[in-house]
Amino acid sequence: MFDPMENLAALSLREVYTVSRLNQEARELLEENFPLIWVEGELSNLARPSSGHLYFSLKDSQAQVRCAMFRQRNMQLGFAPENGMQVLMRVRVSLYEGRGEFQLIAEHMEEAGDGALRRAFEALKQRLAAEGLFDSAHKKPLPALPAAIGVITSPTGAALRDILSCLKRRFPGIPVIIYPVPVQGAGAADKIAQALRQAASRAECDVLIIARGGGSLEDLWAFNEEVVARAIYACSIPVVAGIGHEIDFTIADLVADQRAATPTAAAELVSPDRAEWQAVLARLHKRLVMLMQGTLSHRQQALSLTGKRLQHPGQRLRHQAQRLDEIEQRLLRAQRSLYRHQAGHIAQLAARLRGSTPAPRLRELAVLRENLTRRLHGALNGTLAKGRAQLEAVSRALDAVSPLATLGRGYAILYQLPQRKLVRSTQGLSQGDRIEARLGQGKALLNVDKLLDD
Repeated sequence: MFDPMENLAALSLREVYTVSRLNQEARELLEENFPLIWVEGELSNLARPSSGHLYFSLKDSQAQVRCAMFRQRNMQLGFAPENGMQVLMRVRVSLYEGRGEFQLIAEHMEEAGDGALRRAFEALKQRLAAEGLFDSAHKKPLPALPAAIGVITSPTGAALRDILSCLKRRFPGIPVIIYPVPVQGAGAADKIAQALRQAASRAECDVLIIARGGGSLEDLWAFNEEVVARAIYACSIPVVAGIGHEIDFTIADLVADQRAATPTAAAELVSPDRAEWQAVLARLHKRLVMLMQGTLSHRQQALSLTGKRLQHPGQRLRHQAQRLDEIEQRLLRAQRSLYRHQAGHIAQLAARLRGSTPAPRLRELAVLRENLTRRLHGALNGTLAKGRAQLEAVSRALDAVSPLATLGRGYAILYQLPQRKLVRSTQGLSQGDRIEARLGQGKALLNVDKLLDD
């Protein structure tokens, strides 16, 4: 049965969204879960209202999406977008709440001719970052006052003129070593890498500037090559990259120990400011003069006090002579006291030695030795006589039972050959057997010619 109160309670538990809230949360969900991404497509329905923003669609052969690019981003464009133009954009995924339309907010736009280079740039950037070529721990500090500055750039470019002009203005006393290289075109990257290795092996400068003027992504591509990145990373000399203008960014900028927005900024980074150094030296000179004056004043006061305390040499010699006489008397007294003490000690030791002479003990031991010697000789003679009597008795008993004595009385021991089996009777013997007979003296070999009964 339908219960209105129960239905009303159920309705009160539902969470009801307004359209505005739904669109707002959908926009926040999209923007929070999508990072900045790159999108490529064709421009269409391009509109330029008086606000300066750009509104357009980005499409390919199967789909399209609405896009917006706000005025502060438009001002950084290096070209004029037109309908039908193929572009590459870095965008944020969002939602236009007013109409509930899915849209992309463009942060950066470039013509798609640079798109392939941009993708190659991003791929190399990610790979080198994973290998640690951009880690700050590997970056070397710049010297405060370099003995020489090396510059790797085109010898005919404006970048070199800007660098030399800046160095001359800031600190003309530092020598500059130029390593001329091409900065764009085929083989430029290899020449730049070779110059880096040459500078490191020659070790004639304390810091290196690698620089060129501004240009398109394609113009700057030599500084996005892996061979240049690895040469900068392996260089033992600190490297400052001053490539292009402030908005230009290359792989070399990421690997270098420091990145400057322009070649001129790179020259300012590596060179000390002459005016600042002169001010510092002036302050140090002033401090040094004050310290020297304070030291001289302190030493003059010390010298004055020392002069007041200084004694005449004759007076000092007399004082030392008196002191020497006093020490001599003390030494003589100490020697006599020590002599008396040692003499008494020696007398005590002599008395103890006389009371501890070993002569009586030696005489007692000599008498004891003689007594023991007589007792030992008597015991040995008795033991030997008893042993001889026992040996004679044992010898007589042994002779009585010895088979050798029996053999000496004319008997023999017979062995059947070849087993040398003892012959006790004629059983087991056959005519022709060989017999070994052991006599009282010597042995004999016999042949059995005939067996006789008892």
